[in-house]
Amino acid sequence: MTVPVERETERKLGFDEEALIRRVCEAALEAENCPYEAEVDVLLTDDGSIRVINREERGIDRATDVLSFPACELPAPGDFSRVEEDPMLFHPETGELLLGDMVISLDKVVSQAAEYGHSEERELAFLAAHSMYHLMGYDHEEEEDRLAMEARQEALLQHLGITRD
Repeated sequence: MTVPVERETERKLGFDEEALIRRVCEAALEAENCPYEAEVDVLLTDDGSIRVINREERGIDRATDVLSFPACELPAPGDFSRVEEDPMLFHPETGELLLGDMVISLDKVVSQAAEYGHSEERELAFLAAHSMYHLMGYDHEEEEDRLAMEARQEALLQHLGITRD
């Protein structure tokens, strides 16, 4: 799996953010039985920059914690059965499935970890997991979908040993 991480912020957390994001991305693909090696592009930024992206891409003029931009529309959440029908979804050199992009505000990681009373590592892992499930076709528009997505996220974090403690 390839997870290029770009930084648009000077903020650094007290651990290897990139390694944690890669670990979460790999575990999420494994949990969903994705049959492909994949690429997920990650941008670590601040509240000001994510607000601009949120306004430009979604018409919402406020900072948010994470944005997800799936590269493909799956027939159902976690259903990778038809992606081979579109060769443009695969990197021409590596053959990896281009799953999409995630944007994470490190400012929100810090503030939300404090607000929720858990570590910044837990918050970053949660946001990366949340984004990965969006990239794999999950959403939380309907209550049933929200509960299913939250259960998957929590199971993934528990599996990785990243708890709220």
